[in-house]
Amino acid sequence: MTASPLDPTGELRGLASDCVHCGFCLPACPTYQLWGEEMDSPRGRIHLISQLLDGTQGSEAAASHLDRCLGCMACVPACPSGVRYDRLIEAARGWQEEPPPGPAPVPPRSARARAARAAIFATFPYPRRLRLLTGPLKVAQRTGLNRRLGHSPLAGRLAPELVASLRVAPAPGNGQHRLAAGRVPAEGPRRAVVGMLTGCVQQVFFPGVNEATVRLLTAEGCDVVIPARQGCCGALSLHSGRVAEAARFARRTIAAFEAANVDVIVVNSAGCGSAMKEYGELLRTAAGDGPDAGDWPARAAEAAGKVRDLSEYLAELAASGEGARGARHPLPVTVAYHDACHLGHAQRITRQPRDLLRAIPELRLAELADGGTCCGSAGVYNLLQPEAAGQLGARKADAVLATGAPLVVSANPGCSLQIASAMAAAGVQQPPAVLHIAEVLDASLRGLPVSSLTGATRSADGAAD
Repeated sequence: MTASPLDPTGELRGLASDCVHCGFCLPACPTYQLWGEEMDSPRGRIHLISQLLDGTQGSEAAASHLDRCLGCMACVPACPSGVRYDRLIEAARGWQEEPPPGPAPVPPRSARARAARAAIFATFPYPRRLRLLTGPLKVAQRTGLNRRLGHSPLAGRLAPELVASLRVAPAPGNGQHRLAAGRVPAEGPRRAVVGMLTGCVQQVFFPGVNEATVRLLTAEGCDVVIPARQGCCGALSLHSGRVAEAARFARRTIAAFEAANVDVIVVNSAGCGSAMKEYGELLRTAAGDGPDAGDWPARAAEAAGKVRDLSEYLAELAASGEGARGARHPLPVTVAYHDACHLGHAQRITRQPRDLLRAIPELRLAELADGGTCCGSAGVYNLLQPEAAGQLGARKADAVLATGAPLVVSANPGCSLQIASAMAAAGVQQPPAVLHIAEVLDASLRGLPVSSLTGATRSADGAAD
């Protein structure tokens, strides 16, 4: 069989052939749950990808099925054959975003769809640009323009991505609370020097999460280094098939943390942590194995080996010989914990955040009936596929509300935005507060009252209830 221009080394064809079509992925796949369509399941999409690798010209329908994948990775742990579906879907998306030479494997997206994607990726990975939008966002929220646009059928048809953005946008974070680059010393004897990724959406809309993260780490005896020029980690680009762009962001991030000379890189955003742990593979794939790759694959692999999710690292410290240092004060509250897809499925981190929450005196942990099913955020999926994301968000809101918990906790900013938006769309009068796990752990560390956590939540129009 001749080599495909989409897969010169045959690596992707080998990954696709690992699929034995057993169907274990079907019940795990959120889009298959929604529509029951074979081509909207991992097995069906692998079949489409195999056809493209064999030279079959893809149709608009095939492109749509690939686009409608969340990339939530729920199928990966469900697969008994260990199929690397993540690699396959990212490659397929790359064929649309960065087409290889020769005939296009699938028809190009419409001009409007391309413009919307260009606008998203020219904004979200750049905190300064994203911060510039907070002014107009505040005006839209204050005047009610975002609500009017959200209920306008015409706006929904002409600019669905804009409407979706306004629906999930929170009230902009207070810029006065931005963390300055530098080093925050440990409390007591130093255990480690830790670098912290501040993120893009996280630092603009959720600056309090980063502040809480620093307090948790310093209380555990870590010097926290915040590199000045770390930039975007590349997660949004990577998960959308923009490999060259992701690699460019990755190189800058790697260089920033190399210069910081840290023992560990702590990440408090699940999607970012998942992408950074794959840096070695990303820079090997982006540069190839030739001389142009330089030493980046090795540097990337070394950096990836230092990456820890916040919950993962706090659990490691607690399990060490010294154990956890920071005392936990009681929080008499019931918490519903939502597994962010790129934490639970991609990084297989599910036990550690639950153990950390259970270690808080008087806190009660409630499990969601839908388990690790995606909330519909999935990076920028809720902006590009708002209808499907809305259906998944409604399911997640129902699961959260069924617990009766006044507080829902996740480990990813996109999940927090999506779940709050879904509950607002459901018309819940007093929805549960939606917080990052760092904020709950920090409240226990500082002895804050439960009311500081559950007293307000951000709705889809950014107002505090």
